[in-house]
Amino acid sequence: MKQLDGKIAVVVGGTSGIGRAIALGLAEAGADVVASSRSQSKVDEVAAEIEALGRESLRVLSDVADRASLEALCVAVMARFGRVDILVNSAGITSKQPTLTFPEETWEAIMEVNLTGTLRACQIFGKVMLEQQYGRIVNIASLASFVAFYEVAAYGASKAAVAALTRSLAVEWAPFGVCVNAIAPGIIPTELNRKIIETQRGQELLMRTPMKRFGGADEVVGAAVYLASDAASFTTGQVLAVDGGILASGVNQ
Repeated sequence: MKQLDGKIAVVVGGTSGIGRAIALGLAEAGADVVASSRSQSKVDEVAAEIEALGRESLRVLSDVADRASLEALCVAVMARFGRVDILVNSAGITSKQPTLTFPEETWEAIMEVNLTGTLRACQIFGKVMLEQQYGRIVNIASLASFVAFYEVAAYGASKAAVAALTRSLAVEWAPFGVCVNAIAPGIIPTELNRKIIETQRGQELLMRTPMKRFGGADEVVGAAVYLASDAASFTTGQVLAVDGGILASGVNQ
């Protein structure tokens, strides 16, 4: 279904993992999509895939830790398309270490990318959306927005803050036609988490997942397309879990 025909989407952190799957999914749903990240080769690769689907794209780098790069991305998109209808914030980093000795510089780096980077993109692209009186913002939260994961306190704190930021922006921007929501993916192997879940931790996560399997990045796409579409015109401030049942789970046997 071409739910996004005529829409212009920007996916920050859109060249790997869940962000890449969402970028391609939005294109398949009819949107012209700009997938941006710090890697020129990955930006070029995903742009070519989007164009192969018959949609338009751009090849522009960005770094969420660099406000000027996000501003340049927005300028480039506006120059080419004249509007931005959809923003997906998917850039993220993590580090697994005991909290007692967690390096402060690593904590700050995680907050800078996961939380402040999301804020920057929302501010820059949100300004355009407020002016045009229309927009859909989809942030990527985490199950760690709701429950604790062992020895990833910085990541959990950053993603809990992303959920809170999502709700705050939803309330502020609702009168201007801008819906702000988030997705909390379940356990989906990506470059970000693969080393962690290929340990005994992964077996515990499977045990806690009622579906008894990990998810695929493509299984987040449906939620993203819905939240990016006009079907979600009365949905804002929500964090939608796509998690195989983990958050619903108590005793599984």
